[in-house]
Amino acid sequence: MSTTTTPVTPGRAAVPGPGGPDGKPAAAPRVVRQRRRRPGLIALSVALIAAGGLSGALLFTASGQRTAVLVVARDVPVGAAITDADLAPASLALDPVVKAVPVTKKAGMVGQRAAVALRAGSLLSPGQVTSVSLIKAGEQLVGVALKPSQVPASRLAPGQKVLIVSTPDPAQAAGAGGKSGEPAAAPKTLPATVVAVGAAAPATGVIVVDVAVPAADGPTLAARVATGAVALILAPQEGS
Repeated sequence: MSTTTTPVTPGRAAVPGPGGPDGKPAAAPRVVRQRRRRPGLIALSVALIAAGGLSGALLFTASGQRTAVLVVARDVPVGAAITDADLAPASLALDPVVKAVPVTKKAGMVGQRAAVALRAGSLLSPGQVTSVSLIKAGEQLVGVALKPSQVPASRLAPGQKVLIVSTPDPAQAAGAGGKSGEPAAAPKTLPATVVAVGAAAPATGVIVVDVAVPAADGPTLAARVATGAVALILAPQEGS
């Protein structure tokens, strides 16, 4: 019995039939579709990224624009003269509507008076200072030394209206014509304006309060202060 063989061309592999080696049909090859690139979408993405970067750069630049201004270094009561130590420089990013005093104008601020109470750490504005003195024309400045029992416990501040009260010794008042059993006459008072308040002495607690009084009453008040027979009280506020 003869056997027929199919010649095989050199260099080519035998092509299998419709079925695989095991006789089953071969699976069709999978075709991978390539995604189509959209140039317009890519350009839009690049533009958005660039715009975001530009906005961030502009914001960083704007926030980095700082101004050298003056801030209050320590509390300054209203009416007190501003010293060099009361002010300090600071670099701040400010809104254009904020009114501040540049560092270059510090020399002009020193010697001015606080129109309002200045708090440490606050920004100094031009409207918070004034060149007007608390001592008006026709007034004199008198220093009044007071013990803790002769002054209110409330903190005094420049610009406050006070009364200087004469406190004569009762025995001296009786010797001056007063009769026992009669009601004592009202003590003499003198209206004044606080200009400055000194620090309390460490040992005695005595403080010196500079007050402005009419020039005609200045010598009389100085004589009373020398005797120590005075006290200071706060004057009634307007409208009370």
